[in-house]
Amino acid sequence: MSKITEGAAAPDFQLESADGPIRLVDFKGKTLILYFYPKDDTTGCAMEAQDFTALAPEFAKVGATVVGASKDSVKSHEKFAGKYGLTVRLGSDPEGAVIERFHSWVEKKLYGREYMGIDRSTFLIQDGVIRRIWRKVKVAGHAQAVLDAVKAL
Repeated sequence: MSKITEGAAAPDFQLESADGPIRLVDFKGKTLILYFYPKDDTTGCAMEAQDFTALAPEFAKVGATVVGASKDSVKSHEKFAGKYGLTVRLGSDPEGAVIERFHSWVEKKLYGREYMGIDRSTFLIQDGVIRRIWRKVKVAGHAQAVLDAVKAL
C-alpha cells in the first residue's frame, strides 16, 4: 500500500451514497474535501457534519465539494442527514476498504482498551492530488480551517 502524503496521488475510491456512487474520477479537475468520521449520530460527528454543512455555500463558492465517509450504511446516513439537516454528501464504506486506503483505520485507545477504529481525518484533494491532510482532527474550528486551506490554494 503506497504511503498517503501531501503531493501524492489520491487513492482511487468509490463510496455508495443516497445519490448514487461517489468516485474520485467524478472530481477530475475539481477540489474535493473527503473526511472520515467514526459514527453517524454521535456528538462529535454530528458537530463536524453540521459545521461542514454550515460552510457548504462557502466551499461551493471556491469550487470545492465536501464528502463525509464512515462505515455506516446509506440508510443510516440518510437518517443522520435528515435528523441534523445535513447537506454534505455522506459516503458509505461498510467494508472499510476506502478508509483503509487512506490509512484512516487505526489502532485507538480508550480507557486503557485498545481497538481498531476510524481516525477522524480530512483530505483536501485537488484534481486527484492530495494537497493537505489533517489527522486526529479536533472538531471545533476544523471546517473553517479546511475552508481557509482551500482558499489558500
